[in-house]
Amino acid sequence: MTFDKTTLEHVASPADLAASLKIAAGEIENTIDVLLPMVPGDESVLIEAMRYAALGGGKRLRGYLVTEVAQLFGANHAAALRIAASVEMLHAYSLVHDDLPAMDDDDLRRGRPSTHRQFDEAMAILAGDALQTSAFEILADEATDPDPAIRVALVSALAKASGAAGMVGGQVVDIRGEGRALPLDQVRRLHAMKTGALIRYSAEAGAILGRASAAQREAICAYGRDLGTAFQVADDVLDTTASAEELGKTAGKDEAAGKSTYVSLLGIEGARNEARLLSERATAALAPFNEQAAALRALARYVVERRN
Repeated sequence: MTFDKTTLEHVASPADLAASLKIAAGEIENTIDVLLPMVPGDESVLIEAMRYAALGGGKRLRGYLVTEVAQLFGANHAAALRIAASVEMLHAYSLVHDDLPAMDDDDLRRGRPSTHRQFDEAMAILAGDALQTSAFEILADEATDPDPAIRVALVSALAKASGAAGMVGGQVVDIRGEGRALPLDQVRRLHAMKTGALIRYSAEAGAILGRASAAQREAICAYGRDLGTAFQVADDVLDTTASAEELGKTAGKDEAAGKSTYVSLLGIEGARNEARLLSERATAALAPFNEQAAALRALARYVVERRN
C-alpha cells in the first residue's frame, strides 16, 4: 500500500504537526495541572507524586489524538481536553508501575528519575493507583459531557482498553514472554494489547465525544489500531538504535531482558518496513475524512520517523 497523490496533498507538513503537537501538549499539561491541585494534609505527598508522574514531559500523543479526532467531529474542545488529560493520567500510571523493580525495573523516565526513585516504591504504587482512578473520575463527571450515555461509553471503552483484555493483559503476556522466543503473531498480539489498545482508545474517545456515526467510529478505530502498532514497532527500533539521552529512558532494555520484539524477529530494516506499512494502512483508514484529517495523517508518519 502506498500514498496516492490525493492523500499526499492532504498530509500536514512536519512543521505544522510539530506546532500543533506543542500547542496541544501545553493545553493538556495545563488541564492536568488544574485537575490535580495540591492539597494540605498527610496525603499531599501522594498528590505531589501523582503530579510528578503526570506533569512535566512526554509527547502527549494519546491526548493529542483525543483532541484532534474530537475536532474532526466538531466536539467541545474543553471537554476533549478533559478526556485527553484523563488518558494521559492513565498512561502515566502505567509508566509508574512499569518502571517498578517488580516490573521493568527502570530508574529513568522522560529524562529524570522514575517516580519510585524520586519518592519510594510504596508511594509510586499508590500514585499510580490514584492516577488510574482519577482518569475514570474525570470521564464520569458531568463537566466532561452532559449526556450520561456518552460518559458511560467513554468509561466503558477506557476500561476495556486498559484492563485484562488490553494494556494490563498485554503487560502480563510481556512478562511471561521474557527469555522465550515468541512467534511474530504473539508479539503482534501482546503489543496490540499493551501499547496499541490505549492509543486506539484515544482516537475512539474523540469520536465518541463527537457523536460520530458507527461507520465513522469504525474508521477511526481502524486508524488508531494501526497507529498504535506502528508506534510500538518504531519503539522497538528506537530501543535498539537510539541512546538513553534521546529516549529519556534506559536504552536496550528489551534485548537485555530477553524479550521477543519486532526487531529480534524481523531485523531493524524489516521492522522499519513493518512500521511504514502500518502507517500507510492507518492513513488509508482516514480516506472518508479527506483534508480534514491532515493532522492525523501527519501523525501516522511522525510515529514511525520520530527519534524518541
